[in-house]
Amino acid sequence: MNYTTIPSQDIIEKTIQNLKANGINVLVVKNGQEAKKKVFQLLPKNAEVMTMTSVTLDTLGISQEIIESGKYNAVRNTLAKMNRETQNLEMQKLGAAPEYAVGSVHAVTVDGHALIASNSGSQLPAYVYGSPHVIWVVGAQKIVKNTDEGIKRIYDYVLPLEDARAKKAYGVGSFISKLLILNREQTPNRITMILVKEVLGF
Repeated sequence: MNYTTIPSQDIIEKTIQNLKANGINVLVVKNGQEAKKKVFQLLPKNAEVMTMTSVTLDTLGISQEIIESGKYNAVRNTLAKMNRETQNLEMQKLGAAPEYAVGSVHAVTVDGHALIASNSGSQLPAYVYGSPHVIWVVGAQKIVKNTDEGIKRIYDYVLPLEDARAKKAYGVGSFISKLLILNREQTPNRITMILVKEVLGF
């Protein structure tokens, strides 16, 4: 199966309709640069923002701008100054419930569900409940027919690429230790997905 193809407009529209029906806001943009502009339109100045590990965010320079611009209260900057041995619980709390969580997902189903795989699980608490504002930047090539295809995409396509990235970045491989399937969001306007009609991330 080809996991790097942008689906038809009809499929994209069905996906958007079903995501919205499941409580996820959707903004559609043509390319990554438009997606980046949209992210910063959604982030208030001085907001507390946690950037989750994401090839998509890194590719677009979103993580770097949030961390380095000085316009935001970047959680990663705070975490970098803390001691994991003596402040581990406080660090976990900061990462689990930031005001804004910005990241991506690994698969989106036509029936309106989002799938996120993780080794540590560190980004999942914020996505599930902890953050009052979640922003996902998602390349439309991640749209799949259903949850089964989403899981297959993660194991067959995403994991090998993430494993190679992790070995290069951290010296150790990756594993799908935890898998989140978000079927529906109960809180109105909590999650916004910026769907990009361009291949971004994996």
